[in-house]
Amino acid sequence: MIIVGIACYFHNASACILKDGKIIAAAMEERFSRKKHDSSFPYDALKYCFEEAGITIDKVDFVAFYEKPIIKFERILSQHINHCPLSIKTFVKAMPSWANTKLRVVSTIRKTLGYRGDILFVPHHMCHAASCFLPSPYEEAAIVTVDGVGEWSTTTWGVGKGNQIELKEEIRFPDSIGLLYSTITAMLSFRVNSGEYKVMGLSAYGNMDRKTNKYYKRLRSIVDLREDGSFHFDYRYFVYQYSDRMPSKALYRLMDMDGPCRGDIKKKHSDIAAATQMLAEDILTSLLNAVQKRTKAKDLCMAGGVALNSVFNGKILSKTGFERVWIQPDASDGGTSLGAAIYAYCCILDNKRVWRQEHALLGPSFPSYDIKGFLDANKVKYSVFNTDEELLKTTSRLIFDNKVIGWFQGRMEWGPRALGSRSILANPCNKDMQNILNAKVKHREKFRPFAPVFCMDDADRFLEVDKPIPEANEFMLMVYKIKERWRKLLPSITHVDGTGRPQLVRREINRLYYDVIKEFGKLSGVPVLINTSFNIRGEPIVCTPEDAFRCMMGTGIDYLVMDRFLIKRADNPKHMWDSEELAKD
Repeated sequence: MIIVGIACYFHNASACILKDGKIIAAAMEERFSRKKHDSSFPYDALKYCFEEAGITIDKVDFVAFYEKPIIKFERILSQHINHCPLSIKTFVKAMPSWANTKLRVVSTIRKTLGYRGDILFVPHHMCHAASCFLPSPYEEAAIVTVDGVGEWSTTTWGVGKGNQIELKEEIRFPDSIGLLYSTITAMLSFRVNSGEYKVMGLSAYGNMDRKTNKYYKRLRSIVDLREDGSFHFDYRYFVYQYSDRMPSKALYRLMDMDGPCRGDIKKKHSDIAAATQMLAEDILTSLLNAVQKRTKAKDLCMAGGVALNSVFNGKILSKTGFERVWIQPDASDGGTSLGAAIYAYCCILDNKRVWRQEHALLGPSFPSYDIKGFLDANKVKYSVFNTDEELLKTTSRLIFDNKVIGWFQGRMEWGPRALGSRSILANPCNKDMQNILNAKVKHREKFRPFAPVFCMDDADRFLEVDKPIPEANEFMLMVYKIKERWRKLLPSITHVDGTGRPQLVRREINRLYYDVIKEFGKLSGVPVLINTSFNIRGEPIVCTPEDAFRCMMGTGIDYLVMDRFLIKRADNPKHMWDSEELAKD
């Protein structure tokens, strides 16, 4: 049985293909279109999925879509009617996209794909729930989904057992943790739906004391947090119900701001970010404890954009009654295509769960002959590693010598994190490496930390990590304290508050990546690397050999280790990267 999952028209469009209950391929459209957070119909992602599965559209039994557009449209209309005439501007702006695309999903799928079979529409938060429970290692678990808004739901909780999911309760728009966080994101002049993690990073520079942070007290006063884990906002402080802006003038006044900070980040703004993070943690802790009390579950599965809040995720087991937690690696809307497909297979069609998501390596890979063809066609100078040992020793030595390495190996990662297939690797022991990476490649805000990658068997040595270690650490979804004795030795991956957002690697999942970390450890005494996404600010993570080469040549990345090939940027003409069309092979 073949099921195709599709998510699009909001942000992070994606597609996946499921064969007999197992995900064969999954990817976000942005990786192919090169448009960050591309929301368009995922034609190229679908094309990849079909190629990876080796099938054509006539072999597809069902297409599953990640929401119910009619119900979402009902909510949009309700918003505008209830807030008219204040909502007229946003109503006029929103209607063309609904009329031209969002309400024409069926015709788009049929025309674009040539598909004539059944199309299943799965509620948005049910897709989130399915994406985290059905691929999880748990036979039974509590499920919590938290994001901005789906059709009406912003937060849901329920239980999963076997191949079935029951969502028991929901919190509806406009009460939303995700939209609260996005509102502060907008106030701090970061981009909504993509800049929330910047607020999270900035919060570490603020006052994280609930008793003395005055902005926390003020924000807390506009949220009614109830014993059952539910919450209700004072709507005088928000205008996202009817406007293309999110904070009201009253909220700016409450936060001692005249308007958006326009990038001029001051101590006050760090304190506001800290207040937002603390309030979000309060709401989530209350919610999770209420759910655990109601369900008596030991295991928790989470998804939705708020489940990417890695600072909170690292506190779940210590702050709640849950003993284990699993989070979908693409917890935001990109992951809903997977959720839609696997929900259709297990819950609608009543098939047993047969697939556990042990890794996120679901994207395209490129064989050596394709990569060599690309390099030769473009007259790129390179050398070839004859053995894995040669590759590992050379790469680790370059990193030890403070070279910045583009690491391009195997299948591309699924989700927003680079996890050792499309990564930039660097020396965490160099106190200047954060500045070097920002100057050479990333060009991002100074307050944003770089993440470390450890081998799973070294986690206890370096981190104050939960026991048992949650599988979510393999997807870089949890922040933990770096043990104090290592902080001075690892300055470039230790955040200002002594934490890091680690990825933990198992050798059976990514052998070459694991081994290069260990090889670096032989030279440095610390088997740890900086792992950041292989891209520059404002662009998606690289997908193809061409993307990787362009990124290296357009930045200060020193070397590219791509499959068995080593490319030195200094050996190749600088003009190569900005040519309109590089030859493919």
